[in-house]
Amino acid sequence: MSEYQVLAVIAAFAFLYSLVASRLERTPINGALIYVICGLICGPTVLNIVSLNLEGEGLKTLAELTLAVVLFSDSANANLKVLHRVEQLPIRLLLIGLPLTIALGFGVGYILFDGMSLIAIALLATMLAPTDAALGKAVVTNEAVPDSIREPLNVESGLNDGICVPVLLIFLTLATEHVSGNGTLSMIIQFPLKAIGVGALVGIIFAVLGSQLLKFCFQHKWLAGTWMQVPIIALALMCFATAQWLGGSGFIASFVGGLIFGGLTHEHKKEVLRSAEGTGDTLSLLTWFTFGAVAVGPQMEHLSWQVIVYALLSLTVVRMLPVFLCVISTKLQTDTKLFIGWFGPRGLASIVFIVIVVDKNLPENATLIAAVTWTVVLSIILHGITANPLSKIYSQRVRDRNGVT
Repeated sequence: MSEYQVLAVIAAFAFLYSLVASRLERTPINGALIYVICGLICGPTVLNIVSLNLEGEGLKTLAELTLAVVLFSDSANANLKVLHRVEQLPIRLLLIGLPLTIALGFGVGYILFDGMSLIAIALLATMLAPTDAALGKAVVTNEAVPDSIREPLNVESGLNDGICVPVLLIFLTLATEHVSGNGTLSMIIQFPLKAIGVGALVGIIFAVLGSQLLKFCFQHKWLAGTWMQVPIIALALMCFATAQWLGGSGFIASFVGGLIFGGLTHEHKKEVLRSAEGTGDTLSLLTWFTFGAVAVGPQMEHLSWQVIVYALLSLTVVRMLPVFLCVISTKLQTDTKLFIGWFGPRGLASIVFIVIVVDKNLPENATLIAAVTWTVVLSIILHGITANPLSKIYSQRVRDRNGVT
């Protein structure tokens, strides 16, 4: 099958969808769901006009770059004043909720997947722990939802995938290489520190330099017109690629870089970020279409009751119980805890992780791919359909509680 045929089909779909995208955003049918369904139809399972490979670098690279751009642009739009006021919530979600999610996901996997190695179960739990900034966009950009909830959800989804990277690499190393006791302890200490430290440092340096250069060029009227669309995309990719190159987490670099850049940039901020958001939407479209063609169809034959039960529990109990536990001592209302717990969609980070794991040819690959694929598919459906209605219901409850009409 010619690569030009694949490109032509994807480009045609992107063009047609863009014509009705604004209208569909106001409906319960989210973009990712349409992308995946169309990818499934065009893939080898149905029409077989798009043939791609899950084991190749293409999907991984596309998903990584998409996530980097989305993380940078979303964090750059964050309201730092609100975030400073509610900083304890994202800290709790990341430092308490995330480890609990991995632990609970491991426990559920141990019960459901008899015969799977403990390391493989740990890999599965880690791959499905991070939430997705792109799929959660319908909630974190919905101004009807209080910003004291939107900003923590945005920060959580922006940082948890980067934090999970070193954890995933530790488990993957243990699964594929013989490591002594001292070597294991060294990895557990060094991997997270290096990934987070290098990622954050790279993001801060590039954000500070980038914001100052952008400010200087705007003051001297060197930057205008279509060239305003370039700097943010380039800066996001610089943060990601440099951090990865130096052994850090590119996802943390992208998110931290966007957060710092947004805090330092005031003039022309909306103009330069608009192009980044558009590019992120386009890359997301391509990623989900490819995911539908590459993963969803072929995984039909690996669908089992254990996989479906694990996927449903991953999106509910495995996510929501840790959220309740990590905010148990706060003054948050029950409906707020439920809202935060429910909106933990799984998406791009999990796709990147499964492609990384598949390359190692583990004996449990088939089960791992199936569990991650169907969890992401169910997340796209369930979170996509409920995002707007539940946001509306929750925001109305908050207004009623505060006596706002």
